[in-house]
Amino acid sequence: MKAVVYHGNGKIGLEERPLPEIVEDTDALVEVTLATICSSDIHIKHGVVPRAKEGVILGHEFVGRVVRTGSAVKKIRSGDRVAVNVETFCGECYFCKRGYVNNCQDANGGWALGCRIDGGQAEYVRIPYADNGLTKIPDSVSDEAALFTGDLLSTGYWEAPMSEIHPEDTVAVIGAGPAGMCTMLCMALYHPGKLVAIDIDTDRLEAVKREKIADIVLNPSKDRVEEKIRELTEGRGVDFVVEAAGTSATFELAWKIAMPNAVVGIVAMYENPQVLPLPDMYGKNLTFKTGGVDAADCEKILKEIEKGNLNTTCMITHRTTFDHIMEAYDIFEHKKEGVIKYAIRVKGA
Repeated sequence: MKAVVYHGNGKIGLEERPLPEIVEDTDALVEVTLATICSSDIHIKHGVVPRAKEGVILGHEFVGRVVRTGSAVKKIRSGDRVAVNVETFCGECYFCKRGYVNNCQDANGGWALGCRIDGGQAEYVRIPYADNGLTKIPDSVSDEAALFTGDLLSTGYWEAPMSEIHPEDTVAVIGAGPAGMCTMLCMALYHPGKLVAIDIDTDRLEAVKREKIADIVLNPSKDRVEEKIRELTEGRGVDFVVEAAGTSATFELAWKIAMPNAVVGIVAMYENPQVLPLPDMYGKNLTFKTGGVDAADCEKILKEIEKGNLNTTCMITHRTTFDHIMEAYDIFEHKKEGVIKYAIRVKGA
């Protein structure tokens, strides 16, 4: 089968790999129908995800159809269309029982797919703990509508309740890329008073404005963001801020625009360590909550998609087939052509 393989030192390639097999009786074999590229794949490519193994098949954002299941799989059957969870989790360990599936104590627990074990930028993939890692897609939900369920939407759905949003609150999301957009969509389920999107990419801000994902958009290259935030909040700062951009400048901006006693949520991945200048922050009494995501709500997310409350198809700006995935990597990594997300048809291409 064809697969995208990570070789270290910035090298990835589309090549032939053997078909995966059922290894444990809790496994399922999935035929990948639609996949995408995540910023985390780019981080792996450039060696900034230390846990990633050379030789691994990339990809943790995809949907597919179940081909075969192990004897212990009960919830999923051959032929089911499924969304795939970014997290691998046993469901039985100390952390899983408390909902912290990102910290599953299994050897391959947490984010493993496309990082430590073979992922879904391939024609077929083995999914461990399939009853936990796969969620049946409702018949009325398309592959494209379900594509971001297991990672991006799970990130937003996990992050949004942390804010304890009230109707009068002002909430800011720094980064209007895929993670930021999905976080905003999930926050909208809690009906904040104002939702502010902050980014330097005018195309992404235009998309957020056009799709009515945020109420207000601010561009740090044009707007005095801290001043604008003070104007919007009677000088207080925002009630909750999410940092989804992943730079030192945006990390600093996050705590600066937060009101005293606010929560700062960190969903971005950083290539370098970040610094908290505690003397400058004294008295703000901020609470920082960091990822990774505990992606345990895929069924709830799919129900929201089915009801029309979460629509991410507006994020798909580019479509292609699996044979052209390396071209897609180049466009996505270098943010060409106004790209936000790809939908890459794998089987049936």
